[in-house]
Amino acid sequence: ERAAWQRERSILQNALKQAESELAKATVEIENKPVVETSSPKLQRLYRKYLRAESFRKALVYQKKYLLLLLGGFQDCEQATLSLIARMGIYPSPADLQLSVCRSRPFTKFRCAVRAVIAVSR
Repeated sequence: ERAAWQRERSILQNALKQAESELAKATVEIENKPVVETSSPKLQRLYRKYLRAESFRKALVYQKKYLLLLLGGFQDCEQATLSLIARMGIYPSPADLQLSVCRSRPFTKFRCAVRAVIAVSR
């Protein structure tokens, strides 16, 4: 009697595994399947809008990750430079700071704008 229960259990476990694999295949098929040609044009148009919006969303996620990575690199570089200057013991005078801010700021803005355009184009 125990052996019969074991055989039935193994048969049911195999059937369960097979049903789970078929369910997984069907789920993947349904998710990747485009709208059927016989469905209404309104539904097709809505599905195309959804796909386009999803594509834009994924592109924005990629751009955000890229910009955060880029900004993180600049922050690390800036901190390393400041720590190097501090170790050297050199401190600029207030007059030098004002001159460098006035001269480099437009150039820095231009560089930031160019980098943003490059990131968006990617």
